[in-house]
Amino acid sequence: MRTFFPAESCKEAHSNALNSQSWLHIERGKLPNWSSHSSSASIDSLIKVPQPPILPIFKPVDYVEVLAQIHEELESCPPQERSNLFLLQYHVFKGLGEVKLMRRSLHGAWQKASTVHEKIIFGAWLKYEKRGEEQITDLLMTCGKCAKEFRPLDVASHLPFEINASSQERMTNVNNISQYVTFKVGNEKIVCDRQKISELSAPFHAMLKGYFSESLSETIDLSENNISPSGMRAISYFSLTGSLIEVPPNLLLEILVFANKYCCERLKDACDRRLASLISSKEDAVELMEYALDENSAVLAASCLQVLLRDLPNCLNDNRVVEIFIHANSQQLAVMAGRGLFALFCFLSEVSMNLNSSSETTVHILQRLVDFAENDKQRRLALHQLGCVRLSRKEYDEARCLFEGAMNAGHIYSIAGLARLDHIKGEKHLSYEKLSSVISSVTPLGWMYRERSLYCDGDMRWEDLEKASDLDPTLIYPYMYRAASLMRTQNAQAALAEINRILGFKLSLECLELRFFIYLALEDYKAALCDVQTILTLRSDYRMFEGRVAASQLCTLVREHVEHWTTADCWARLYDCWSAVDDIGSLSVIYQMLESDAAKGVLYFRQSLLLLRLSCPEAAMRSLQLARQHASSEHERLVYEGWILYDTGHYEEGLRKAEESISIKRSFEAFFLKAYALADSSIDTSFSSTVISLLEDALKCPSDNLRKGQALNNLGSVYVDCGKLDLAADCYINALKIRHTRAHQGLARVHCLRNDKAAAYTEMTELIEKAKNNASAYEKRSEYCDRDQAKADLEMVTRLDPLRVYPYRYRAAVLMDSHKEEEAIAELSRAIAFKADLHLLHLRAAFHEHKEDVIGALRDCRAALSVDPNHQEMLELHSRVNRHEP
Repeated sequence: MRTFFPAESCKEAHSNALNSQSWLHIERGKLPNWSSHSSSASIDSLIKVPQPPILPIFKPVDYVEVLAQIHEELESCPPQERSNLFLLQYHVFKGLGEVKLMRRSLHGAWQKASTVHEKIIFGAWLKYEKRGEEQITDLLMTCGKCAKEFRPLDVASHLPFEINASSQERMTNVNNISQYVTFKVGNEKIVCDRQKISELSAPFHAMLKGYFSESLSETIDLSENNISPSGMRAISYFSLTGSLIEVPPNLLLEILVFANKYCCERLKDACDRRLASLISSKEDAVELMEYALDENSAVLAASCLQVLLRDLPNCLNDNRVVEIFIHANSQQLAVMAGRGLFALFCFLSEVSMNLNSSSETTVHILQRLVDFAENDKQRRLALHQLGCVRLSRKEYDEARCLFEGAMNAGHIYSIAGLARLDHIKGEKHLSYEKLSSVISSVTPLGWMYRERSLYCDGDMRWEDLEKASDLDPTLIYPYMYRAASLMRTQNAQAALAEINRILGFKLSLECLELRFFIYLALEDYKAALCDVQTILTLRSDYRMFEGRVAASQLCTLVREHVEHWTTADCWARLYDCWSAVDDIGSLSVIYQMLESDAAKGVLYFRQSLLLLRLSCPEAAMRSLQLARQHASSEHERLVYEGWILYDTGHYEEGLRKAEESISIKRSFEAFFLKAYALADSSIDTSFSSTVISLLEDALKCPSDNLRKGQALNNLGSVYVDCGKLDLAADCYINALKIRHTRAHQGLARVHCLRNDKAAAYTEMTELIEKAKNNASAYEKRSEYCDRDQAKADLEMVTRLDPLRVYPYRYRAAVLMDSHKEEEAIAELSRAIAFKADLHLLHLRAAFHEHKEDVIGALRDCRAALSVDPNHQEMLELHSRVNRHEP
């Protein structure tokens, strides 16, 4: 999202422009020496913080209230409204950055779709969301499991043919009428069964058996009716057999038009379905869609739509496809998408914005989204999104109208767009006043203070940014601004500490880029190299200096200032970083090793483990797929395939891959994978002995100490679960001997189970001292000390990683025990404001219930069930509270 919607503050952009001299150095392949002229202006040329973008997302002031409303409506609304409610839920979760919940909401919309059109739209959307996962489908097929979800629908079977009842009663001329009729088409004559042709439609019945003069004629001229002799023969054959199987596509189109003109419903339906069955490509769909819309052919139109949507994003690069979507009138679109028009343009607008957020295509599609919004909730989203696009295109008057419309519909976040527009006009004070008014009128959120900080200076800006971080510590702009400001005052260590605050819990490319430039300014090239290599690991095509220079180019330049490492040096450095729980450092080393001739499969696999630990699942999956691609043997490839399946929830299939690998060669990774997959594919505790045996087999196979340490740690954990504390302690101690630092946590658990909390506390203290990323260690240590020390440890956890929810729950429980109910609820609300967490919502709902605040409890129950609809305790609490609803 870094450059999704650029900042619009022209004045600030100009004042922070890159120093041209510095830029020329990089263009010429050299790094400038900033130490010789470390003025504020020189640092500004390097360390630039763009304004935060106005995001095209639905961002309610109280997302809990909105989720609760959606959940309540889903319980009572008519079936045809459910998919749109799930779509709204999707956009709430998108505004919160909850990717898994977004996809689950889309899945809900697909499941609850009441029409074939909605099924097509949401099925294609889910396919789009899963792009890049084709390898997983292929792997499942090798295991004999076919992924049937979201496959193309048989549209015809979902749209049954309905005969018009009024056409059944027709006036018939009882006079003597010949059994056959001859139709003349040009110079050819086609003899047809009069009765069969008359049954095709009311007009034909009136013509052939009614009181029209043609009913007495044996020859009727149809030359002026745009039907060819071949077409008329096919119609005659259909009247007798009901079949169009042998008719070529061009003739089917001719018959379709003819059937529509003469109201031959059964013939038209047969053409419609036959043409739909012939669509095999985007080209077919584009060509046939025009006929489908002109002739009101529902099956053909829906079939064409399905092909086009399943080709996204590619088909939006085809102007013919774009023309169909943006120029079709309402009636034609209804034929194409039924009641799913808002969902259709929601989907298309998302794809188009991902391709090019400022394109004409995006504008046109979003305008259609606005046109088909049916209620204020839909209008809030559509108007705000189009406002963001207009703002990015510098179409300020149009953007203002759209943001005002979104505000009037109730979307408070759109005030940020209006404030930007006032600032662009030079009315900075109006921007400040607008945001101050919002802050004073609602429960303020972090983004409000962040936005207001843009329109004040000095201490006032600093105070607003501190408040923004306090209310929402996940916002990256405040950290970046403070770090850049500290660098300008020559306080480099404080600047690093500030940017490290967020990088400790959120791996942001923008923050890594800023820290890279801070290190460059300090001439700490080794640290700078580490950051740029991590950036390239996350995104190989990343560009820096506002997109003007490739990160790979800067990596090459910085490397010239760093001592060359041999392969042995790299392994030693990786061992050090892994032992110090320095995941970013480990990623950097692996990136460097991948540029050598080392075995790449193993390295990509290690990279995927680190990325999972850093909460980067998509990047981790890419690395795992690269590991599979670069596997040096079949048994190694099978292991990586097993991990791909395991990481996507297909435990049994992952287990099968592990067994297949072991049958070829007994290896550490194959046994380790089998142990993992077996442990997760069954809840039967009797499997523990098998898991232990597998991990022991793994440890007998060759491997390096990095992986053996992890196996020993896991083995110790299984022993603890089985109550074998002595064996568990031996595993943890052996792991620590080979510097697997995380084993301190397991050993602390053993000490605690032996009723030696002091030893457990000491063990966790050692982990805290050794680990670079130690928020989880502080959290675990809090379990082994008195209440005051626990509170201190958990405050440290919140400072290091505010996304960890246990500290908030603990503090809230302590307050509740002290009968400070409002403070306990406020503590939970503090975290809920920026993190949609089931456990936080569950506890707050319980607190509300304890206070006999039924409305508050019910709201939190409903919001929590939006996060996890199947959580048993939450369902029970919801049922209990629901019985007391006034």
